[in-house]
Amino acid sequence: MTDSEPVPAGEDEAQPELCDLCGTVVSDSTEWYALVPDSSSIHAVDARFDGKRMVVGCTKEHLAELVEQYKHRLFIEPQLWAGKIARALQKHGGRINEEDLAEETGLAPDQIEAGVTWQSLEYPRWRQQSGEDGPDPSS
Repeated sequence: MTDSEPVPAGEDEAQPELCDLCGTVVSDSTEWYALVPDSSSIHAVDARFDGKRMVVGCTKEHLAELVEQYKHRLFIEPQLWAGKIARALQKHGGRINEEDLAEETGLAPDQIEAGVTWQSLEYPRWRQQSGEDGPDPSS
């Protein structure tokens, strides 16, 4: 390899972060981190991280503003449960019996029902608001 060829980034090499408030690129390891509650955050494989989101600030003040914003966001448990259900379904190719679903998600039957209900009511609303289902007829 010559000096002019790009070198693949190693797994140990630090990647720059973006401030979640202003979008500033932070590449000098001066970023600030916080874990905030977020019912829409579902970890790909580890349920211990469900409902928690890591936010990044370029300054201590930006991080404080982000934490404050998340304090005022609703934490919607059925949304969290819907995410847990979706992860289990994805892991099992869309097919899982009720008993295994409860075991896999750690949810009680009433929580599973609430998560499924939330998903069936809120997802179509989101699709409509995002324009995927055409314009909202009420506007």
